[in-house]
Amino acid sequence: MKPLCVLVLLVGVSTAAAAAVRSTPPSPATGVATLTPDAADEGKSRFAMLDDVRLLANGLLQLGQSLREFVHKTKAQINDIFNKLNIFDRSFYQLSVVTSEIKEEEEELKKTTTFLKVNHEEIRNLSLEINSKVDSILQERSQLQSKVGGLEERLQGLSQSIIPAEQLQDITALRDVIDSQERTITDLLRAVREQNEQLNYQKSKIKSLEDKLNFETFQETSEKPTHSDADAPSVLQYLTDTTTNSSTNTTGADLPADCNEIFNQGQKNSGVYAIKPNQSKPFNVFCEMSSDGGAVVIQRREDGSVDFDQTWEKYEKGFGNLQHEFWLGLEKIYAIGRQGEYVMHIQLEDWREETRFVEYLFTLDGPATDYTLHLTHLRGNLPDAMSNHTGMRFSTKDRDNNSHNDSNCARNYTGGWWFNACGDTNLNGRYLWLKSRGRSLRRKGIYWKPGRGSSYTLKSTKISIMPAAQHH
Repeated sequence: MKPLCVLVLLVGVSTAAAAAVRSTPPSPATGVATLTPDAADEGKSRFAMLDDVRLLANGLLQLGQSLREFVHKTKAQINDIFNKLNIFDRSFYQLSVVTSEIKEEEEELKKTTTFLKVNHEEIRNLSLEINSKVDSILQERSQLQSKVGGLEERLQGLSQSIIPAEQLQDITALRDVIDSQERTITDLLRAVREQNEQLNYQKSKIKSLEDKLNFETFQETSEKPTHSDADAPSVLQYLTDTTTNSSTNTTGADLPADCNEIFNQGQKNSGVYAIKPNQSKPFNVFCEMSSDGGAVVIQRREDGSVDFDQTWEKYEKGFGNLQHEFWLGLEKIYAIGRQGEYVMHIQLEDWREETRFVEYLFTLDGPATDYTLHLTHLRGNLPDAMSNHTGMRFSTKDRDNNSHNDSNCARNYTGGWWFNACGDTNLNGRYLWLKSRGRSLRRKGIYWKPGRGSSYTLKSTKISIMPAAQHH
């Protein structure tokens, strides 16, 4: 409205200016208008009016530009309204399509409901027929049972009339004898199996003794001292170092052969002691004392403080700290185990803090056979996962002795062990904090895999050996 009023005002001023110009008469002599004093004033007013006209023209231009912008803005708004109307139309069309589909589905549901009602009636009728047939079958069954009972009574009467009572007693006694003989045969077969297992064990012992005969024995470099007991070397003399590589220059002639001898000497506290197995140099071990006696701990894992991915030389000599995590060493384990029959006790703890154990009759061959392992399962509440490792040679990442020809299990799954096949049980694998979700990573950790059932990833392990004669 305001632009329209300004336009009207400008038109009026312009008309007045034009009229003033036309009202000035021309000069009679020259025919040209002359400027009298009044005319000069009038000329000035004309110039002022021209300035006003110029201003009005500029105002009109600005007004026209504003009107054009207004028109463009109005067009944009109208286009936006049309777009929204188009969107509304499409939405309305889609809604109508969905509505029609819903109506069609509703019609199909009505048809399905009608069909189900008809089927329900048929099923109910069939159910009634089946119930009636079942009732008739039950009646026939009761009749047959009564007939069978009568036939059994008749048959029993006939058998008693044909076979004397004494013969029946003889037949019963003969049946008991046959049953007794079957039980005896079963016991004999069980005894034969046990004898076979014992023969296999004796065979392994004979093989171990042959290895002992072939093994180069250690020679002592000095005579046994003839001094009093006060001068004899003490068990605690060798405890200056708790590492598995500790050694001494003393012959240790009076040292015990294993932890069980230390227990029998009166030492009841678990800890590090020095021992000297037959034909071996003295070395330190961790003895675990219990009511059954003393056991030598040969391996312990508890916190991952020691790297068990070591070379053959390390596994042969031993590594770690006897008070914490360590591997005693194949040479030392062999020196202890060759003294007689030993029982291996394996104790495992999973991440739910549940502790289980398993025990095996244990023998270990010498270095000539890469410390071949022989186990016979005895007892325990842990599923057996080591019996299939019996007869396996020890393997490390730099000496592959496993039965898997296409792969080095110790390199792929870390740690030295008596591998049968890659991914099998390995208590010297990488220590993994908490239970790993990845199967490939879990197989590289401390792992217990029975032949059947679930596998176990472990928080801590402990392997110990003690004489079988002291084990209960």
